[in-house]
Amino acid sequence: MSAARFLVADPFPVVRVGFRALVGSESGIEVAGEAADGPTAIRLCAELDPEVVVTEVALPGLTGPELVAGLRENRPGRKVFALTACEDPVALGAFMEAGAAGYVLKRSGTNELLGAIRTVLAGAIHLDPAVAGAGPNPSAHEPQTGPPELSARESEVVRLIALGYSNKEIAAQLQVSVKTVETYKTRSMEKLGTRSRVAIVRYAAERGWLTK
Repeated sequence: MSAARFLVADPFPVVRVGFRALVGSESGIEVAGEAADGPTAIRLCAELDPEVVVTEVALPGLTGPELVAGLRENRPGRKVFALTACEDPVALGAFMEAGAAGYVLKRSGTNELLGAIRTVLAGAIHLDPAVAGAGPNPSAHEPQTGPPELSARESEVVRLIALGYSNKEIAAQLQVSVKTVETYKTRSMEKLGTRSRVAIVRYAAERGWLTK
């Protein structure tokens, strides 16, 4: 089995060198390149075609959402994962809403970082527990009588949304039409009281759904 190709993007050389050193002895990981700013990271994604990009939440030249969109432009299935000093729930939420695979704080220990990388490589979402629940709940102002009751099919659609699948990909996996997926998605979000992917990821994570 070939190693997963990584691109590491951070404005500070010490972070990039440190990441290389950390994963150097890990089997199944190859650091294919480095970037210090957003435009360079996007260019290298097109040239090197990495499966995973480990990046700060925002890089010089691009906001977080712009960065995620640019890094995934030539490969929508590419996993974009943040190794970040940012603990702002709003910025992290915007990063996740753009389609990122998760984040871990730079102050986390080596085992936590390696565990997060393995989680993402396995196709799941990783949210650093230190900040994952810190953001505002979009439906917190609404009275709650208990967990929303989703049907089995609605639950599966929510799980796949949280994992980053598009409506078309969900339809193919569940062998239904895209219109049917959109219907389940609309019903589910109405029941959950949100259209936020971050809230959906949290909901799925609380139920242990974030594995493929």
